[in-house]
Amino acid sequence: MDLTNRSIWQQAAGDTDRNYSELCTKWDVILNGPGYAGAWPACASLLRTDGWAARKITDLKRFAEEMNDGDLVVLRIGTATVLAVGQIVGRYEWHDGFGDIDGWDLQHVRRVRWLWKGLGSPKVFGTYDLKLGDTTQRLNDGPVTEWLSSLAVSRDAFSRPLVELPTVQANNESSVAEISEFLFDHGVASASIRNLVNEIGELILIAKWYQRSSKPSEHETVAYLVVPLLRALGWTQQRMAVEWNDVDVALFEQLPRGDQSLRVVVEAKKMDRSCLTAKSQAMSYANGKTGCHRLIVTDGLRYGVYVRRKQEVFDVYAYMNLTRLRRDCPVYECKGAEDALLAMAPEWKPL
Repeated sequence: MDLTNRSIWQQAAGDTDRNYSELCTKWDVILNGPGYAGAWPACASLLRTDGWAARKITDLKRFAEEMNDGDLVVLRIGTATVLAVGQIVGRYEWHDGFGDIDGWDLQHVRRVRWLWKGLGSPKVFGTYDLKLGDTTQRLNDGPVTEWLSSLAVSRDAFSRPLVELPTVQANNESSVAEISEFLFDHGVASASIRNLVNEIGELILIAKWYQRSSKPSEHETVAYLVVPLLRALGWTQQRMAVEWNDVDVALFEQLPRGDQSLRVVVEAKKMDRSCLTAKSQAMSYANGKTGCHRLIVTDGLRYGVYVRRKQEVFDVYAYMNLTRLRRDCPVYECKGAEDALLAMAPEWKPL
């Protein structure tokens, strides 16, 4: 690859706990945050008011202003691993479709035409060959740039059309009243809907309070957020077991509790940890139990619902954030809050 007169950047794709590199390569983007304050540069003043460090604001400036069309970027995790290499295309933009990436608001977007992908077998360098710290950094000459110069990239890769970004619907927020009507229309019991309406407002308040203050332990998350939500949806104590055979919460179709009647595995994580990466752990509890057709992964605030499609395959079905009740989730190409709550209810059955 010819590096003549090219600026080269390194861009973090999360961390070892919350790695969103697959979304970057899927949608031809790199991402930065926080994005809740709106587009750059108008967001800078609000971020300062909210107490964000000058270093973070400078990081966003590099991302929005200093990266240029045609520059090269390496997508990294940690200080030694490169997952993909691409070319910046066009100008900076703010896109609300990336407002909830496993709990992170990453609406600051640059389009990238990926030239090399190594997600399955990444390129690993020596410790600290890449920089640690800021999300967006200019890459110095060294082992990484030497590798880039030797990287063989086809001519066609530089002209590949970009993937179209996910479309965010107007008025995508769901109200509690709209969720109630949706659940009723899909057969959820009226008593459960009333309980949910009475409970969900307090759960949202609790979740937002946890966000502002100290984060709860995993056990606290289950006790004060997960179990109350499941109870409000209609799961009885008899059909809901906490810490059952290493499962955080197990949901059963009928009694007695056992592998044959297990229908849902709920895997809970500490708040502000990645909940979607808990899918593999939840699958390990569900595999071999053919009647278990749903997985719920959660940190008490966010809920990912996976549905069994084949014997050992669970696909994402719906995603919900209690503080951001959206009708769909185009980035993950799945349904939103209404369908997530429906799929978490006892009445729901797989198609």
